[in-house]
Amino acid sequence: MLERFLRAKEDRPTPPEVYNLRLYFTVMAISMSLLVFGYDTSFIGTTLEIPSFTHDFGLDGMSAAEKSATTGNLTSVFSVGAFFGSVLMFFIFEVFGRRVSLLIADVVAIVGAVLCTAANGHLGVLYTGRVLCGFGVGGFVSVVPIYISELSPPAVRGRMTGLFEAFYQMGSLVGFWINFGIKRHIDTSHSLAWRIPMAMQLIPVGLVALCFPVLQESPTWLLKQGRLVEATKAFAYLHQLPVDHHYILEDVAFVQAQLAVEQTLTTATATPGHVRLLTHLRGAWREGRMKGMRNRFGLVIMMTTFQAWGGAVAVNYYSPIIFRAIGLENTTLWTGVYGVIKSVSAIIYFLCFIETAGRKWPWVISCVGCACCMYYLGAYVELVNAHGLVNAAIMIYGFMWSFGANGLPLIIAAEIFPPSLRSVSGPFAGVFIWLWSFTVTKVNPYMFTGMGPGGCGIYLFFGSMLFCSACFAVFFIPETKGLRIDQMDRLFGAVDGQSHDYYQEAEAVIETEKKCGEVQMLENVV
Repeated sequence: MLERFLRAKEDRPTPPEVYNLRLYFTVMAISMSLLVFGYDTSFIGTTLEIPSFTHDFGLDGMSAAEKSATTGNLTSVFSVGAFFGSVLMFFIFEVFGRRVSLLIADVVAIVGAVLCTAANGHLGVLYTGRVLCGFGVGGFVSVVPIYISELSPPAVRGRMTGLFEAFYQMGSLVGFWINFGIKRHIDTSHSLAWRIPMAMQLIPVGLVALCFPVLQESPTWLLKQGRLVEATKAFAYLHQLPVDHHYILEDVAFVQAQLAVEQTLTTATATPGHVRLLTHLRGAWREGRMKGMRNRFGLVIMMTTFQAWGGAVAVNYYSPIIFRAIGLENTTLWTGVYGVIKSVSAIIYFLCFIETAGRKWPWVISCVGCACCMYYLGAYVELVNAHGLVNAAIMIYGFMWSFGANGLPLIIAAEIFPPSLRSVSGPFAGVFIWLWSFTVTKVNPYMFTGMGPGGCGIYLFFGSMLFCSACFAVFFIPETKGLRIDQMDRLFGAVDGQSHDYYQEAEAVIETEKKCGEVQMLENVV
């Protein structure tokens, strides 16, 4: 059963060794960084309401407006840090590679978590810690999907990239329940009650740091730098095959064929192994504006926009406000129940069904179901004294959201771009995710108070956005499961107006290299 789960049908003969536990464990080690992302989006709302936190940081002495502004800032500065973390990745992702970029983000997140835990009533220190945690998470979101996508065989790319979403949901689940447990087992008037959830951020980033020595650099990035021998070794290590195995040589030649075509499109001076940052950015800017590529960037913008305004960000960050608005008193309990439903559903989908169900129609079904739930909440939260039905609506929303726009934007963004643009496309998607996240977390408190009785208007707004998202997906989100990049070109349009069969070109490269003796050279490396 495990072998059937790990293996998948491909468009070419695939040795059974390719789908191995080493590859999955490598992807899991990289994905663990997203635990802190999920945790941060879930624990902060209930932590800010712990009595010792409000006392230690002086919130209990503020006016209602001041307190609302402070809690809003503490929530949103995380997104500000994440935004700049994503921006920085534009400059270091290509220069230092995927592995080192992950480490830089991890170290910054560790420093931020330490500052949050040691803030000791100083808002300035807490703000700094939140910004640095966000900075690290912004780096993770930009690096991890691309990193995993470049390590994954096409047939299981969605499942492997979905592992980061699974770990995000695991972190979210812990974040939803952490304060429920604290309120029942720790005196909430003691500062330990808020320090523990802050310190919990150190666990996932610490685990990533421990795994770093065994992580392999992306073979695609190594080939872009002209490091052929190292790239071949990395492919062979991850796929548990000899360096001279035809499948490994085919993978190497396939990436080389892509890079050769893309370099002729963007610049005549760029040569493998001597990629300079400015040259790379100029080439990416030129290629990104070409027909067949600008529509991919446009798709990323629209997907991240609909993801942000689908209501889930609001529920994650402001769950106590939402659950009180629909008449629930034990907000920490219901926050935990919502988290279990959303997280477990997402984990099951992204691990077991994404390669079967695909991307397009789960998005459509999810958004339609979520829109119905939001319309129900908006129409009846103040009109009908039937909290059980309202409870069911928001829990059904959590289930429906789990397999749609929840995690698909980053998965699709990671798989539709060619190697030459992945160092740009990952940070590009991250920038828009965090730009919208900051916007949503800043305006949501005002939307709750200013859009009708009980904030009913915000639910109607979210429902309308979800319905628009479903319509957009029907017409503009293509099905991308299991496709190679040359097949993506047929979906979105070839960049130079001509479609390429990279595998045919790869076979030609292999034959040429055999004649030139390069294969024998690689055999002698080991």
